[in-house]
Amino acid sequence: MINVKMTVNGKPASGSVEGRTLLVDFLRNSLNLTGTHVGCDTSQCGACTVHVNSKAVKACTIFAADADKSDIKTIEGQANKDGSLNFIQQAFQDYHGLQCGFCTPGMVMVAVELLKSNPKPTEAEIRNYLDGNICRCTGYHNIVKSIMAASGQDVSAIAA
Repeated sequence: MINVKMTVNGKPASGSVEGRTLLVDFLRNSLNLTGTHVGCDTSQCGACTVHVNSKAVKACTIFAADADKSDIKTIEGQANKDGSLNFIQQAFQDYHGLQCGFCTPGMVMVAVELLKSNPKPTEAEIRNYLDGNICRCTGYHNIVKSIMAASGQDVSAIAA
């Protein structure tokens, strides 16, 4: 067993893990942060996306031991301090950027990283950035619209 310590959503977290324990499993099973979803186990869907040291990472591609001493942010850490939705989460709600909601945590986490590096992305840039995340319900239109709205841009011109 390996002892790990990290900061998760601004709070210290620790535990003992087997060397093969994935970060997604540690977050879900040891820390009960179940907003990080396990979708494919092959790093293709992006449902498990979290931020590790401010970089979006698929939590099924990193061992918990490799995240030792890291700063981790999950979907549970995205809400405002008063518990209300942050501006990206609110845009997903306002512009119907979800249907079943399974991919939504990963989509939001990718959108956070995108808007941090590119505050006013074009539709094409958003679609390109979402390339590593799969949604089986929406066709991406309203996800793109939600991210565009979160960036403060007019969404009326987004192609259907």
